[in-house]
Amino acid sequence: MPLTFPLATLDTRKRCFDPVVNLDTRLLILGSLPGEKSLAHSQYYAHPQNKFWLLLGAVLGIDLKSQPYEERLATLLAQGVGLWDVVAQAHRLGSLDSNIRERDDNDLVALIAGLPHLHTIAFNGGTAAKLGVKVLGEHAQRYRIVSLPSSSPAYTLAYEAKLQQWKTLQASS
Repeated sequence: MPLTFPLATLDTRKRCFDPVVNLDTRLLILGSLPGEKSLAHSQYYAHPQNKFWLLLGAVLGIDLKSQPYEERLATLLAQGVGLWDVVAQAHRLGSLDSNIRERDDNDLVALIAGLPHLHTIAFNGGTAAKLGVKVLGEHAQRYRIVSLPSSSPAYTLAYEAKLQQWKTLQASS
């Protein structure tokens, strides 16, 4: 018997946001694809349970979580930190990376070619790392590559354990 879905679930193509980078970007953090809350708010890491802003704030020594979103982005750029996603667009029901299907990847090679000070590429989560390293191919060898535990609430590793690994970025920021 074929699976059927309500009409509302048929339009599941999700698209990432524009990259947040400038010529001073030294550290690029790549996620997989924004989740439902982030897409609904048009903001990176908008889910209230996502620890991204707390983790990166602890790395940088700045309270990013209390800043308005646009100020957070400006602060990252001023610190030499950029954001983007590996997946440009894909079909996905819900927010889980395991549901990503028929994806189109971002042109990471073209992006990093325009970042003269970039030395570290960090992946927020296993899916981002697995896909991102493939997309970068031989270009990954030119950079310090860091695979971080996902900041997502779906990845249930305790915050302190996540923070311990995220702090390896302190030498890159």
